[in-house]
Amino acid sequence: MAQFIQAMGQGSYGETWQWSIDQPEAFWSQVWDFCSAVGKKGEKIVIDGDQMPGARWFPEARLNYAENLLQCRDDSEALVFWGEDKVKRRLSRAELYAEVARFQQFLVEAGVGAGDRVAGYLPNLPETLIAMLAATALGAIWSSASPDFGVQGVLDRFGQIEPKVLICVDGYWYNGKPVDCLAKNAEIVAQMPSLLKVVVVPYLNAAPDMANIAQAVGWGDISLNSRAKDVIFQRLGFNHPLFIMFSSGTTGVPKCIVHCHGGVLLQHLKEHQLHSDVRPGDRLFYFTTCGWMMWNWLVSGLACGATLLLYDGSPFAVRGKVLFDYAEAEKMTHFGTSAKFIDAAAKLGLTPGKTHDLTALRAMFSTGSPLSPEGFDWVYREIKQDILLASISGGTDIVSCFVLGNPVLPVYRGEIQCRGLGMAVDVVDDVGQSVREQKGELVCTKSFPVMPVGFWNDPDGRKYHAAYFERYDNIWCHGDFSELTAHDGMIIYGRSDATLNPGGVRIGTAEIYRQVEQLPEILEALVIGQDWPPGRSDDVRVVLFVKLQEGHKLDASLIERIKKQIRDNTTPRHVPAQIVQVLDIPRTKSGKIVELAVRNVVHDRPVKNVEALANPEALEFFRGRSELGS
Repeated sequence: MAQFIQAMGQGSYGETWQWSIDQPEAFWSQVWDFCSAVGKKGEKIVIDGDQMPGARWFPEARLNYAENLLQCRDDSEALVFWGEDKVKRRLSRAELYAEVARFQQFLVEAGVGAGDRVAGYLPNLPETLIAMLAATALGAIWSSASPDFGVQGVLDRFGQIEPKVLICVDGYWYNGKPVDCLAKNAEIVAQMPSLLKVVVVPYLNAAPDMANIAQAVGWGDISLNSRAKDVIFQRLGFNHPLFIMFSSGTTGVPKCIVHCHGGVLLQHLKEHQLHSDVRPGDRLFYFTTCGWMMWNWLVSGLACGATLLLYDGSPFAVRGKVLFDYAEAEKMTHFGTSAKFIDAAAKLGLTPGKTHDLTALRAMFSTGSPLSPEGFDWVYREIKQDILLASISGGTDIVSCFVLGNPVLPVYRGEIQCRGLGMAVDVVDDVGQSVREQKGELVCTKSFPVMPVGFWNDPDGRKYHAAYFERYDNIWCHGDFSELTAHDGMIIYGRSDATLNPGGVRIGTAEIYRQVEQLPEILEALVIGQDWPPGRSDDVRVVLFVKLQEGHKLDASLIERIKKQIRDNTTPRHVPAQIVQVLDIPRTKSGKIVELAVRNVVHDRPVKNVEALANPEALEFFRGRSELGS
């Protein structure tokens, strides 16, 4: 980052950010060159750059995302894989390239070409990366889901995009236990008529029984039958579809968000090399499934010359310490996780800085939900004092970040460090006026290359426009309740659609979570606004649900302590009218709690897509609660 600022002739990060949004053509052209993107850039940088949607970036460019990830073919490590403490594997860059070539030959023989869809229903395995690179090198479009999705959840996603090839797994390990997937695979394949071939990856067993899966072939058989030596890289237009990613789907059938080769590549090169200081030879880790955009973000690290550290399974396997065991053993330089993991590690009393050698670790990333100030304290106290702690925020919508870390800026407790280069991020009030040091909507006021190409099966762009541009004309409204700070950093207070509004005052849910989760008895919490009085929709009262540590119960004393903690550290309006104990909190597959789904259950309204949840049975703990009738 310091080298880039100097090379651009700017004096500070703030000046560089301002230049990047004032001169977007010059900035993005320089990102291409400085970060060594492989391909033909062309002379023209953007057409209709003032249109959102509608801007066309690098209209003359020809490139391929996979080619940029597979430039190096030497014996250095491309990836390390840990499947909990059960499986460990390594692949060099030469071996990865050879595996991609072999699988790509299979895809070609199966009839896959540019624009066709290839889907992975897979854990975070080396085979997942190999299949993605083989498909996208051809110009096929990759889409993935985690094997903990149920049958309907997979059909709701892949059924919309009609893949020609599905790669699935025989099963996976979670918390030391095997989870078989063969029956689910058979059921899904039977209901997807678009499939020409199904590939089964052996993970639990060397020779899984594929008899009930139509058109199935084993991964090992492909490697034996293929003689391909070289990967075919189709250089494509900048906007050629690369990934189809899915919204969480908790408010209906998931939206199919289409991202392009050029936008993803440039944005990830910028975020990795500049904002994250990922250098050749670094060892990059993110705890993620293949159903979360952080997998796509992680694997792009190959384009920076980093070694990928892949992990599949429970983050708290091996007595809660497996990820820190991994960090020590593999000399991890960048540790990516969720705010929930940091909070849970703190509650477990982990002290990784004392129990593990983390000398190599330079940066820690946190996303998925806002990281509390106390989470910052724990990282600097219990992991490392001289680490870059980068809370980051963006989303599947842009497969990247609006606001994120910065190795040349200070870290302020409870704040995301900065707005991303080239991202004209602002916070606006209800009438669209820019505000500083007060809460409002996170928006982006200028176009950027990694905006989605569009939504699948949305020919006139109506769904796409409605998702981001309906509230403010020609401005991307992201749906985060946020604040720009005095340091030019950002605080995220939760999703706008889950923001509480008691008595007409907007309250971010994260403000309440921060206070509640400091209490040692509470594992986690979920807060909603309940229409009050019943039958009215013009006002709400705050209702807090809490999941307690084992051995504790919600008595009058604990209720009073919770209310006092919130009242003393926020305002009386934040104090819940009702506090209710539940046995579990429902969450999406990527670990985000689902406030809107709970709100619908409490108001006896249908939850449109329970298949999107990791633990849909938890919704029943909120239904018909007598405490909510008074």
